[in-house]
Amino acid sequence: MDLNVKKDRNNVRRKPSIDVSSMVYGKIPPQSKDMEEAVLGAIMLEKGAFDTVIEILKPECFYVEAHQKIFQSMQRLAAKSMPVDILTVVEELKSSGELEMIGGPFYVTRLTNTVVSSANIEAHARIILQKFIQRELIRISGEILSEAYEDTADVFDLLDGAESKLFEITNNHLRKNYDSIDRVLVNTMKRIEDLRNKGDDITGCPSGFPSLDKVTYGWQPTDLIIIAARPSVGKTAFALNLARNAALHPRFPKGAAVFSLEMSSGQIVQRILSAESEIKLEKISRGKLEEYEMKKLMTHGIERLAKAPIFIDDTPALNIFELRAKCRRLVHNHGVGVIIIDYLQLMSGGGEGRNTNREQEISKISRDLKGLAKELHVPVIALSQLSRDVEKRKDGNKMPQLSDLRESGAIEQDADMVMFLYRPEYYEITANEMGESNKGETHVRIAKHRNGQLDTIKLRAVLEFQRFEDDGSLENPGFSGPSGGGSGGGSPFAGMGGNRGGGEEAKLYIQKGSKMNDMNFEDDGLEDAPF
Repeated sequence: MDLNVKKDRNNVRRKPSIDVSSMVYGKIPPQSKDMEEAVLGAIMLEKGAFDTVIEILKPECFYVEAHQKIFQSMQRLAAKSMPVDILTVVEELKSSGELEMIGGPFYVTRLTNTVVSSANIEAHARIILQKFIQRELIRISGEILSEAYEDTADVFDLLDGAESKLFEITNNHLRKNYDSIDRVLVNTMKRIEDLRNKGDDITGCPSGFPSLDKVTYGWQPTDLIIIAARPSVGKTAFALNLARNAALHPRFPKGAAVFSLEMSSGQIVQRILSAESEIKLEKISRGKLEEYEMKKLMTHGIERLAKAPIFIDDTPALNIFELRAKCRRLVHNHGVGVIIIDYLQLMSGGGEGRNTNREQEISKISRDLKGLAKELHVPVIALSQLSRDVEKRKDGNKMPQLSDLRESGAIEQDADMVMFLYRPEYYEITANEMGESNKGETHVRIAKHRNGQLDTIKLRAVLEFQRFEDDGSLENPGFSGPSGGGSGGGSPFAGMGGNRGGGEEAKLYIQKGSKMNDMNFEDDGLEDAPF
């Protein structure tokens, strides 16, 4: 007898993930049947009560299945612009064949017997929502517990899945309510006063190019900025210049997060080092450096970049749920002020809607990126490919247009700003109208600007150093001239001490892909760069 008991106990230990209900044995899920009856009854008694409840509850929020079906019938009536009362609800349930399933006309009528008025219907609805969220947390916790016992899944996939499920509850059931204009006016006037007293033209995250900042006033919080170009024009180099310029700006330094779906973190750092030290990328990549170049790399590259608040993540095939989770941590833990994604078409939608086509998936990703910018109150800069339609034009005009954005028109719709990079020499145009060489000339065309003007800014690309230069930066009072030891022109960050305003020394962080043995768990899963 004792042996059998011991054997049974061993069996229980071997399969702890099969029966999660043992954790809550003897307990019933959180619910409030009386509140559900009161809300449904009030809706049928008071005109307009349904409009209050529909902003808070969905059918699945009701615990009793009959109440779910009754609320669904109310939704159908409202969709047909019909009144919601006892008679119409009964008739709707009858036509859908669900009347007898929920208890007949008597049950519907009984719901109104205990209701005096709908005065407290909003409070009652929120209690029902609270109980539903508690049930969802119990369900999700059970799923996480069961999956955590499995050895076949990657631990980071489990973390991402858990976070996405929890976010889904927040996103679907805890939406922000409207604001009255008087409250918004107070906040708006406060911001206007702050900007007025600040006395600077840059109101957002600086790009580091004064001619561009003159049009944009810096990258604005909550904005989604799309930077698009044909392959090999210099999108990645330009984006890394933006990250470096933001992190090392002398007056308005901002932490920058770079999500590279195309290149490894090592390749990204090599490009940033080339731009900072003005040593050719080819030499850095191959390690073919002279002694003086090595010294220059150490003093004008590594020393300054080691203090830059730049965070690099090279996780391949990143989905929107993983991106959102990582960005939240970077913004909250490290004060990141701009998020850069290279590039949008390499992202995945997180596995939802497997029957959807690629255009629909890209549309969802662009919407989610805009939502991420609003949620975290930081600008999100996403690089994008252009279609081949640019190459097919016969009129000789290869300047990209909004219709050239690849795979989805939703990108154009969701973006607050769309910028195109165009280099004439890419199309073998080696001289301008005056016959002068236009080597490196890059046109940054702002084709859409929701909150500002459209313009075209000219920069000079020095792609052997992976950098872009703005000659106007030499005259900008915020900059102090070319970087020491450089071979010329226009680094806007010379002479700065590299501190972040408060004396705190920042670091360059690199986060590798989602594999357990590749990561160091110090500093929130981010590892210090080897230099």
